[in-house]
Amino acid sequence: MDTQTFAGKFITVEGPDGAGKTTLIQGLTKKLEAKLAVPLKLTREPGGDPIAEQIRGVILHPENVALDARAEALLYAASRRQHLMHTVIPALEAGQMVLCDRFVDSSIAYQGYGREIGEEGIIAINQFATDGRQPDLTLYLDITAEEGIRRIQANRSQSEQNRLDVEAIDFHQRVHKGYTVLKDRFPDRIQVIDARQDPESMQIQALAILEKHFPQLFL
Repeated sequence: MDTQTFAGKFITVEGPDGAGKTTLIQGLTKKLEAKLAVPLKLTREPGGDPIAEQIRGVILHPENVALDARAEALLYAASRRQHLMHTVIPALEAGQMVLCDRFVDSSIAYQGYGREIGEEGIIAINQFATDGRQPDLTLYLDITAEEGIRRIQANRSQSEQNRLDVEAIDFHQRVHKGYTVLKDRFPDRIQVIDARQDPESMQIQALAILEKHFPQLFL
């Protein structure tokens, strides 16, 4: 699959908790729908497919505190495989722009670094799950762990917080470190957006990045 060429483009949005991915995707979607010459497919991970959504429920349920770190990583990979084969690939084959909330970068940052499993194992299971498929472009919303958690605590009720939201600050600091390693390793694929900006500025910047990289997809 890593050598297969698709008519559509696979765009992922990444960032630590509290970076504002959901807000960015919502605003960017409206701007893209007004300017794209191809259909837009919105999806997310974990999830994006009925079976993958069931796996998401297990991963993020706040009561599943006993979930083993490696079991968690394997569940993410299983959900990703299902999502890729039944949602992402069909949309790309149909020539759509796929805008996905999280992909393999999240597993490397959260499980590889946050859970301290290490990159090697995470990369191996995701290589198996995706056949090496990478996004065509990644929009990375950069924010410190401290600011991200402050936003979560200010904007989400306790009942809205998932199992990862309530992790200790050192976990989120390691996640941020993982993302820093990835953005430095893949500077062409991973385009950085300062998440300290207001939402409209972030959306405008994201749209400009996509228009620059994929002009053939725009009117």
